[in-house]
Amino acid sequence: MPKEIYLVKVGMSMTEGMVSEWFIPDGGEVKKGELVYALETEKVNLDVDAEYDGVVKHGVEVGVTLKPGDVVGYIFEANEEIPDDLGKSNNKTSPETPTDENVIEIQKSKETPEKVVEPQVVQATSDGRVKSSPAARRLAKELGLDFQMASGSGPAGRIIERDIEALAGSKRENTTVQPVRQTSFKASPLAKKLAEDRGIDLSLIVGTGPGGRIIQSDIENASKAADSQSSGSLVTAELGSGPNPGDVLPVKGMRKTIATRMHQSLMESAQLSMDMEVIMNDAVKMRSGLVEEWAVLGVKPTYTDLVIKACAKALTSHPMMNSRFSFEEIALLEEVNVGMAVALPEGLVVPVVRNADKLSIKELATETSRLAKAAREGKLGLDDYAGGTFTVSALGMYGVDSFTPIINHPQSGIMGVNRLYDGMDWEEERIVKSKKMNLSLTWDHRALDGAPAAEFLVEVKSLLEAPYRLLV
Repeated sequence: MPKEIYLVKVGMSMTEGMVSEWFIPDGGEVKKGELVYALETEKVNLDVDAEYDGVVKHGVEVGVTLKPGDVVGYIFEANEEIPDDLGKSNNKTSPETPTDENVIEIQKSKETPEKVVEPQVVQATSDGRVKSSPAARRLAKELGLDFQMASGSGPAGRIIERDIEALAGSKRENTTVQPVRQTSFKASPLAKKLAEDRGIDLSLIVGTGPGGRIIQSDIENASKAADSQSSGSLVTAELGSGPNPGDVLPVKGMRKTIATRMHQSLMESAQLSMDMEVIMNDAVKMRSGLVEEWAVLGVKPTYTDLVIKACAKALTSHPMMNSRFSFEEIALLEEVNVGMAVALPEGLVVPVVRNADKLSIKELATETSRLAKAAREGKLGLDDYAGGTFTVSALGMYGVDSFTPIINHPQSGIMGVNRLYDGMDWEEERIVKSKKMNLSLTWDHRALDGAPAAEFLVEVKSLLEAPYRLLV
């Protein structure tokens, strides 16, 4: 009997995922403990190992969106007969998954130019796997590039985002590359219609959808390039230029997860917000001194680090804010794990600083720097997301004075960090300039009332106004 390979569930909040890469080819042999496929979810990416020895049979193609627990393949014993179509119709596919009716086959004619193969610089392990970060693969897919053609500059030759950006730059500079006609290709119905309307030859388009399928964005990009050529300008595709007016963006992946969770949070809790002004004079002086003192160590604490530390310290004396509400009980949590919102081009992620109340400012600044870097490079692991009890979200770098952050369900509170600005205060009979910042607290009124929420915010304010207390 074949053993099933499942789409593993990582974290209680995971609702969907996909096989982003098969490490073992269809029909290839695998040993127990060897990596068999790469899992990509809305936030976490990890490699999944085999639980048995045997021969791997793929059940789904790369890029098909599935639910946790769905069967993605099988492992057969060495002498077991393997059906060709086993399991491939059992799982639901995403809207972008190609079907038979979407596949167009074109016979190669004598006039078809030979395909030009560009040299590839592939960073691979001894078993043939190309080492690349999930963020690099996503960026390459968005730009319509083959990530394997990039030279890896990350640890141990791993291909990271900057390598894809460098590859994109070299592609922009190369204006002499001739289009390659595909002998066979797959295209979505919408892509076929757009191509017909705009007079675009589908056989000249490189698909960026699942399994190399041609999708709407590929036709849009080809249309822009054609317009650029007809006007006499160089063919320089606007790689990474972002969405444009008139685009229709699918709600999927990270954006779908964010939308679902934010709506769920608002629907399932009673959220209120309040702002409070903080005098930051002493905090500014202390941070400047710490930045200078720790420069040789490469540690640079931010104002958000100070707020995270102040919140963590205040949570220990205001446990109702560090709680989870259900209609049967309110659980006061023992650990203080503060999530920090990190904005990425594809959406918001919230890695967690564990036991933030027990970390020194230097340790906390080191950890937040690590988490932010890992988030940007797509290297966050499941443990980096787990166990958050409170969240801090910062928009001050954009000049924001006040906003209403939405609670990261099922937590009971979230703190918004606004910009640092020059304000005025009275010193006896004269006005003096003062550094100030507004804090925006959102809390779940089901878990605690306005008065205890205000008391928590006052405690955070007092810690920031006397920041030496954060050092002890």
